[in-house]
Amino acid sequence: MLLSALWFSTDSCEEDDSSAGWTLRRNTSKQQRTQCGDGWGTSVNSSCDISYIVQRDSGVYWCESREGPISNMVNLTVTGGSVILQSPVLPVMEGDDVTLLCKTKTTPSNLPAAFYKDGSLIRKQPTGHMTIQHVSRSDEGLYKCDISGHGESPSSWITVTGRPTTATSPTTSTNMPPTSALTPSSTTLHLVMRLVCHLVVFCPYFISTLLMVSLYRLRAKGNDPTISLETPTNEEERWSEDYDDIAEVTTEHQY
Repeated sequence: MLLSALWFSTDSCEEDDSSAGWTLRRNTSKQQRTQCGDGWGTSVNSSCDISYIVQRDSGVYWCESREGPISNMVNLTVTGGSVILQSPVLPVMEGDDVTLLCKTKTTPSNLPAAFYKDGSLIRKQPTGHMTIQHVSRSDEGLYKCDISGHGESPSSWITVTGRPTTATSPTTSTNMPPTSALTPSSTTLHLVMRLVCHLVVFCPYFISTLLMVSLYRLRAKGNDPTISLETPTNEEERWSEDYDDIAEVTTEHQY
C-alpha cells in the first residue's frame, strides 16, 4: 500500500487487496481526520482528485482502510508563490538517485535555479533540475530552490532510509571460532580429552568382558565329563592295595 501525491494533481491509495476499502484522509489547520469527498476532493475508488488546490489544503495526508491499517503520512504544503520544488514525498533508500525539479506555474520549467539544503547553497543548475546520485543518510534534510526574478520555493523535507539487511544464513554459526583461532596447543588438549573420555567409557566394558569370559571357562571346566569326582587318585589305589595285602596275611595266620 502506497500513498502517492502529485503537485496540483491526484492523491491515490494503491493497495494489493482492493477489498480492504482504502480511503484518503488528511489533517489541516481547520479540519482533522476528514476523508476525501467530505468537503474536499472527489473520491473515485481508491483515488482522490483535488481539481483546484489552495493554501488551506496544506496539511498531512495518509491512506487508511476500514480494517485499521494506515500508510506513511505525507506533509503537503501549498504556497501562494509562483515557484515550487518537486521532490520525493516518500522516504528514499540509500544508494538511489533523487531528482529535484524547480519550476514555476506560469513560465517554462527549464529556467536556471539555485538549490539549497538546510539553508546552504548546494549548486546552481542551468536547466532547473538537480540529481543527487547514490543518496546517503547525510543527504537527508530540508531542501528548497530559488529562481531569479520569480522567488523562492517552500522547503521540502527528504527522508533517506537504509536498505534491508540480508538475513544470516542458517548454516552459518556465529558462535564457532574461525579455524585460525584454533592453536596447536588447544588442538592437542582437545585430542587428549577425547582419548580420556573414550578410555573412561571403554574400561568398564573391557573389565566386564574379562570377568564373563573367566566365569564361563570355570563353568565349562566344572562340567567336563572326563573329570569325575568318583575316580580314585593314585594315592587312594596304593592304600587300597596295602589294605588287601594286610587282610590276606591276617587270614593265613589264623589258620
